[in-house]
Amino acid sequence: MEDSAIISLYFSRSEKAIAETDRKYGAYCFAIANNILSSREDSEESVNDTYLAAWNSIPPQYPNALASFLGKITRYISLDRWRKGRAAKRGGGELPLALEELGDCVSGEETPEKAAMNRELTRCVNHFLDDLPEAERKVFVCRYWYLDPIGEIGKRFGFSESKVKSMLYRLRGKLREELKEEGLV
Repeated sequence: MEDSAIISLYFSRSEKAIAETDRKYGAYCFAIANNILSSREDSEESVNDTYLAAWNSIPPQYPNALASFLGKITRYISLDRWRKGRAAKRGGGELPLALEELGDCVSGEETPEKAAMNRELTRCVNHFLDDLPEAERKVFVCRYWYLDPIGEIGKRFGFSESKVKSMLYRLRGKLREELKEEGLV
């Protein structure tokens, strides 16, 4: 079923919208959640929470890209669940590794005083990604947005794990330099 038809089901408040969303995007959302949570049960709950959030958001929102819309919701819900689990001395998955890798480039502080800096940081990272060759951009996004394991990224793009690791290392260095030039680090 096309995305526009699925969104129309949401607007008509048909429960079939959830079933069609799950059929088309269930595996995609589960993969995002599982990369963060490393728990089948928690990942399934996050996907179900994603469907509820989509149900509550559509309408009034009309997502231009349903996959991205659902992926973003799944990511936020899963990160929130991971943080709560971490507070309870649980955790795991690719999130700690990915955050540690990016830790040298980007600070995790979120204070109200840094809101303007965060917007500028977002603009700078987006500009950085726009200027990358397609393969490097996809590898970077797979690792730091979708939190895919390095081995899985290598298989997807036909690279060895060491090539992916060195590519990510070089990209983090380039990002760090760009952030320094912009005065954001």
